[in-house]
Amino acid sequence: MTDTENLSNRVLKNQRHLQKWARREGIEAYRLYDRDIPEFPLAIDRYADWLHVQAFEKRRPLGANELDSIREGLAEALQLPQDQVIIKHRRRQRGSSQYEKQQGSAPSFNVNERGLSFEVNLGRYLDTGLFLDHRDTRKLIRGRANGTRFLNLFAYTGSFTVYAAAAGAESTVTVDMSKTYQAWSRRNLLHNRLEDPRHDFVQCDVFPFLERMRGSRARFDLIVLDPPSFSNSKRMRASFDVQRDHPDLLRGTLGLLAPGGELFFSNNRQGFRLDQAVAELADVSEITDQTVPRDFLRHPPHRCWRMRRD
Repeated sequence: MTDTENLSNRVLKNQRHLQKWARREGIEAYRLYDRDIPEFPLAIDRYADWLHVQAFEKRRPLGANELDSIREGLAEALQLPQDQVIIKHRRRQRGSSQYEKQQGSAPSFNVNERGLSFEVNLGRYLDTGLFLDHRDTRKLIRGRANGTRFLNLFAYTGSFTVYAAAAGAESTVTVDMSKTYQAWSRRNLLHNRLEDPRHDFVQCDVFPFLERMRGSRARFDLIVLDPPSFSNSKRMRASFDVQRDHPDLLRGTLGLLAPGGELFFSNNRQGFRLDQAVAELADVSEITDQTVPRDFLRHPPHRCWRMRRD
């Protein structure tokens, strides 16, 4: 048996273990493999009848022939067309790399998650349009959003907004500086027949937005804050580093929280440490054990905190 056959067999075994759970939960997109075998430093996610394969170059560079063999083996094991196995090289993101186009002709399609539908594209950009590791965080938001004024910062394609709107939020505000992703967020609401004037979209850097909201004395009952680890995008007035800048970011965001409201703060920075000063701003509880889903437990990709103000 070749090494790539070992990989394919492991992925097939993992799918057999997870597919009943996924079907029961109404989940079409989930992680199948996460660096299980040291020789294959890959993360493999299934999106309906497509595979999204990320190769971590820092661990071990994989040559073109080896990647072709991996694609062929995965397609055969899971009975998928080879052109529906998308392989990307995962490098450290810098600046606007999240927004850079990869394969302009890659098709978009929808996947279901717990009764909701989300548009994804596995080839066009570095990320797919749906962060699977926050699936359970979205579930927490749905359980809290009914009747709330909801704010989604660094919203990406608006999946948290979809969950909040579906739960009956009184209003939502979705903030992201990318025109591309704001349009995507609107489409995700349309896919779920949730379009409504109560759902507002603001294309803006988050820090100026927070300043404007503070000046208008706006308040929100439920806020999601999931910033990137780092950005030096030209569309921002200054570079952003989540370790360095999160105290100011949280101070500004907590200032918009209504009495009794909740803020969910998360990031995927390795080695991140929450500044002790944040505890002076709010009642803080780490809830990462509630937000990392079972298919991501091997390598938990994020940490998450719930913050409340009386």
